[in-house]
Amino acid sequence: AMRKRRTSRNLMKNVRFYEKIMAKKHRGRYLGGPGQPDYVRGKIPGEVKAWNRPMSKYDVKKEIKKGRKEIISKSGFTKGAIDYVKKYRPDVKLFHKNKRIA
Repeated sequence: AMRKRRTSRNLMKNVRFYEKIMAKKHRGRYLGGPGQPDYVRGKIPGEVKAWNRPMSKYDVKKEIKKGRKEIISKSGFTKGAIDYVKKYRPDVKLFHKNKRIA
């Protein structure tokens, strides 16, 4: 049981590390912490997801509801999520790692 806990803590550290790196790459100020955007660039709140699966339309909508204007996903987004943002939320930017895809 001990070993399992250690991995999840390290995982959390890596996720936070990834969030910080991506925030910096996008010239944003890293915030993190529960209920806060992961970074803010000027007035633009951004979210970083270090997931092992693409973000779905549902995931993206949830972040948009929280007021995020930029979402960076390590594993990209589903086609549905990309189509949704392009069609209905042109004010929101999606990035797969460093590449803007919507």
